Amino acid sequence: MDGISEVINTEQVDRDKNWINNRVALFVAIIATTMALCNVKDGNIVQAMSQAQAHALDAWSFFEAKSTKQNITENALELEMFLGRSGKDTLVNMYHSRIERYEQEKNEIKKKAESYEKEYDDLNRFDDQFDLTEAMLTISIAMLGITSLTQKKWLLYFSSAVGLIGILFGLLAFFKINVHSDLMSRILG
Repeated sequence: MDGISEVINTEQVDRDKNWINNRVALFVAIIATTMALCNVKDGNIVQAMSQAQAHALDAWSFFEAKSTKQNITENALELEMFLGRSGKDTLVNMYHSRIERYEQEKNEIKKKAESYEKEYDDLNRFDDQFDLTEAMLTISIAMLGITSLTQKKWLLYFSSAVGLIGILFGLLAFFKINVHSDLMSRILG
């Protein structure tokens, strides 16, 4: 009777172990797939961020060049007025029109540069969400590995919950729904 009881208990333990290991394998496959997809999307966002940052730097450099040209023109105007040369009205008018043109061009360039900076900031929020996704999914996979070793059901449920939270953050970032956590960004940053 003890031998039969031992065989039944061993079969029950094996069934429980297989049940947990099957769930672990399923969750690892789902989480790894989600992580791979989110990693590709995150890579594209990082590329777009680099491009936006480069455009912003170019625009600010162009803004500075226009400011320098405007400053040189203003100095030339002051010099012309100081020297009081003949035909100065024509030169003064030319310098004034240049100064106005430079000011208008600078304002347009400034708006463009600020829009690139805003684009970068917007993309950075989703990059942070993908980073949080990757962290949560990595932690979940590690915990699932421990679950497989220890065969603890509570650890299976906990690690699965962490994985589902990671998947949720990834889906929200994928569909550009901002749930950016400044606290988490400061901790992870």
